[in-house]
Amino acid sequence: MSTQDFPRIQSAPLSLDALLTGSERDDCGALAIFAGTVRDHHEGRAVRALTYSSYARVAEKLIREIETEIAARFNVPLCLAVHRVGALAIGETAILAIARGHHRAETFAAMQALVEAVKHRVPIWKEEFYTDGSSAFVNGCTLVAAEDLPPAESRLHCTPTQSIEA
Repeated sequence: MSTQDFPRIQSAPLSLDALLTGSERDDCGALAIFAGTVRDHHEGRAVRALTYSSYARVAEKLIREIETEIAARFNVPLCLAVHRVGALAIGETAILAIARGHHRAETFAAMQALVEAVKHRVPIWKEEFYTDGSSAFVNGCTLVAAEDLPPAESRLHCTPTQSIEA
């Protein structure tokens, strides 16, 4: 599967091997990899599980736009990100991202910018389920700093969610 065909929103467990397949480049000396996993706490509360939901069609489009934008901004040949949706247990992978660049400095910078942009600009919502039986939607899809905004014609930003106790 080519990197263009790779689905950016997935309901099955994420695979780093699948993300890396086809991403090899002879002109790149650096590979940065990020995996975000579900942790057992958030802001002092014990978390037992969570659910991610998204507007998949828009999320797919935005992740692809973000990949292209970040690759151009940091002059790296490749940026890819995939995000999981559905119910996730503690320790499961929620997001995987890779960047391939000529040198490590711009590749690390591109990776950080890629993950932050996906977290803050893509319509993906996280509901945490706590050990006390309550749940809450967590802020995450928020406005970004002016210097991190994409070109005006591709702007689509989420507004902050409010925590809702169940």
